[in-house]
Amino acid sequence: MRRRRLLAAPLLAAPFAAPFAAGAQSLFGDRPIRMIVPVAAAGASDIVARIMADAMTPLLGRPIVVENLAGAGSTLGANAFQQTPADGQTIYVPTNNHALMKLIYPQFAYDPAADFVAVALVTRQPFVLAVHTSVPANSVPELIAWLRERGTAANCGAAAPGAVNYMAAELLRLRAGVDFTIVSYRAAAASAQDVAAGRLDFTVDSPSLLMPLVRQGKLRALAVTMAGGSTLLPGLPGLQEAGVPDYDNAAWTMIFVRPGTPEPALAALRAAAARAVADPAVRERLAAAGFETWPDASPAAAEALLRSEIARWTPIVARLNLKPS
Repeated sequence: MRRRRLLAAPLLAAPFAAPFAAGAQSLFGDRPIRMIVPVAAAGASDIVARIMADAMTPLLGRPIVVENLAGAGSTLGANAFQQTPADGQTIYVPTNNHALMKLIYPQFAYDPAADFVAVALVTRQPFVLAVHTSVPANSVPELIAWLRERGTAANCGAAAPGAVNYMAAELLRLRAGVDFTIVSYRAAAASAQDVAAGRLDFTVDSPSLLMPLVRQGKLRALAVTMAGGSTLLPGLPGLQEAGVPDYDNAAWTMIFVRPGTPEPALAALRAAAARAVADPAVRERLAAAGFETWPDASPAAAEALLRSEIARWTPIVARLNLKPS
């Protein structure tokens, strides 16, 4: 019930909101600010986007309207975003797919780093490695040993190639030095349900999707994907600490505007996003939905993470020869 209230209740404007909004309001037109999210409603970055829209609205003095434009590995939403005026009136909130767009869709016309200007680095979410209860593994080393025995007869559920959970599974295969078959679904929820039903062996996906199935006794959680573990799931080790070398992965969310956005509008958006992320009420609401905030939410931190993600995934995608589904 507490989680439900935190997700549903509107955020109260901080005392500084009114004077801040008075200065910011003149920078934008009479229309609402448009927030494009390249995933379907109720997806992870959509949840973050709506929480941030609620928090930033009173700070900017303009309503922020979330628009979901899902499809084609986030390129549909990204293309729509790039067709809007560079005036700060439209902002863009992607997740990890953003770093992979140009790698998997070479015809995508924009550079994920150069053609998107960072406003803030908002959240990160550890994924959970979970197995069906019939899998004879109660720890990561036991799972790895079992996977080495089973080989490609073992299977892992995931969404389409390039999706966050698909790449998390690929990274596990690479870092652990094991092989298994990844079974792709249109939606991660469908793959999780098939693991829970015993039709698949395991999956790597969001805690909001998997932990209810763990609590129901349908899955067994073994680890989280973030090195060092997560404060949101304190009982689970990080995969790196559990024996998978150099495994550190999380679903992240950033906010962007287009290059050429006037500096006053960009500064106002950055200030509003920074204040929202630093607000304890916003952080509590994000945590209730399964998301951590970053120690550094600055635009520079967002840009550095994006560059590192592109560099990390480029050779992996090339080796896997991933193609659009």
